[in-house]
Amino acid sequence: MNYKIEGAIRRNRKNFIIFAILWIFIAIVFVSPFAYSSHIAGLNGKFDMQVFIQTFAKSITNPFGTFGNLFTDGIVGDYISVLLVTTIVYSLFFFIGFVRTAPKNEYSDIEHGSSDWSQRGEQYQILSKNKGIILAENNYLPVDKRGNVNVLVVGRIRFR
Repeated sequence: MNYKIEGAIRRNRKNFIIFAILWIFIAIVFVSPFAYSSHIAGLNGKFDMQVFIQTFAKSITNPFGTFGNLFTDGIVGDYISVLLVTTIVYSLFFFIGFVRTAPKNEYSDIEHGSSDWSQRGEQYQILSKNKGIILAENNYLPVDKRGNVNVLVVGRIRFR
């Protein structure tokens, strides 16, 4: 199970930074106008949707001014409660994406075979460099070799 968490963290390193920047953007540009507009719309004791829409449209065009108004009007508590709900929903979506990017098994993102299985010419003790059955680039299975020369070749044939 540990490989899933490590793999998901490895795949999502850049996404964590993007997640944080996007959260700050949403908190300033959308949440602060929403909290300010909902407070202004509910000042009469009853929520007025028309006032909310007008105030929200005005507030979203100047999000930093609205963010400052939250502090000057003393509605930081409303802002924090809206921000908390938004953060929970946003984190839920991020967590779902994080879980979906976790590797399905231990061997995800690991190459399952190549001609790089040996180093410094070791393969030529078994294989041939120039002739025989083609296995990979510059790797041939010699047909004059003693013993078992059975080969299963999986892949497609390319002609140049």
